[in-house]
Amino acid sequence: MTLPRSSSGWTMAVFGVLAAALGAVGLLSPDAQLSLLGLTAPGERGSGDHTSAFVTASSMAALNMGVYYVLAALADWRAFFRWTVPFRLLTCTVFTVAVVAGRAPEAFLGVAAWEGLGALATGTALWRERRAESGRP
Repeated sequence: MTLPRSSSGWTMAVFGVLAAALGAVGLLSPDAQLSLLGLTAPGERGSGDHTSAFVTASSMAALNMGVYYVLAALADWRAFFRWTVPFRLLTCTVFTVAVVAGRAPEAFLGVAAWEGLGALATGTALWRERRAESGRP
């Protein structure tokens, strides 16, 4: 079995496994996913309620993204790791602003923190690896 070869790869692998797992939860039980996000699952859906469609779409995206992250980690594709850092920080910012603006429940701050801390962990690992490879302490 192949494992990530760098600390930055491990940050990507852990994030990827978690994203894929949460995506699978949303596909298997959309109501459970809504609950994890601090949203109330509607009992009976009315005409025009597309909540389940959006949960399915975002869950499939999370599952795919998780698999991409794991595959990139196993290939030690550091360029991909670097590309994710600013976009994960952007996601953190957007989700935080959504909560502050009242467009999302406070539970989304957990998602924002997960993205932001993950981006910082990957960015820090990449920075340390680059310094070690260049011979700097």
